[in-house]
Order: sequence, then structure tokens, then C-alpha cells
Amino acid sequence: MGDTILIVDDSEDIALISARMLSQRGFAVITASDGAEALAIVGRQRPSCLLLDVMMPRMSGLEVLQALKSDPATADIPIIMVTAKTTDDDVLHGYQQGADYYITKPFTADELVYGVNLVLGHQPSQHPARSST
Repeated sequence: MGDTILIVDDSEDIALISARMLSQRGFAVITASDGAEALAIVGRQRPSCLLLDVMMPRMSGLEVLQALKSDPATADIPIIMVTAKTTDDDVLHGYQQGADYYITKPFTADELVYGVNLVLGHQPSQHPARSST
């Protein structure tokens, strides 16, 4: 298996679909259903990258992002926000908080894999075109 990706999403369906998309392309995948669980996993097993939903119970994705980026032990872990929050302000805020990449829902397998490869420093294939703009 390749790099380990931690998928953090309170939607079990989205987590499973994302996991399938990435595992089919050689990534090892771990899932967490909320931010607190994600932080516990990162403390035990350092993933190569996180896919992080913004709107979750107990601890938002932005809170997880801030916690990881403010800790020198985890600040260099690439974090991709994967969220339904799609306004320009939402995207800008995610980047300002330290996100390495931002993917909006719904997304394609190509978009997801492109983003993961990009933040991991792998040579991503051509940037995927969205079906609508």
C-alpha cells in the first residue's frame, strides 16, 4: 500500500465512497466520523494526509485544522478540506486557516485523487475538469 490517508467526515456514505476511490488507486485509508476521533488517530498513527469535512459534530473541521497546524509535531501534515461550504469566502477562510487544498462536494474520484497527489508532492495527472462551473 501507498500513503495513508485519514478521511474525516460525519457522513458514513461520503467516507466510504472516498475510501473506495482512494484505495482503488493504491492508498491506505483510515476513517474517522468526527474531529475528536481524528485527533486521537493522528496521535496514534501519523497519516500522510487528511481529508477533512468542515461541518461535523463535537469538533468542526476548522477546529481540527487549527489544532493540527498549530502543533509543531503535526503542522506539516497536508490537509485537504472536503466540504459543501462552497462560497469564495468559505474557500478563502479554509486556506487562511492553513488548508493545503480545498475540494467542494460533490466531487469526482479524479478531483479527489488529484488533490491528494498534489499535496503529497506526487506528480498529479492533468487537473480534472468540473462538469459545471
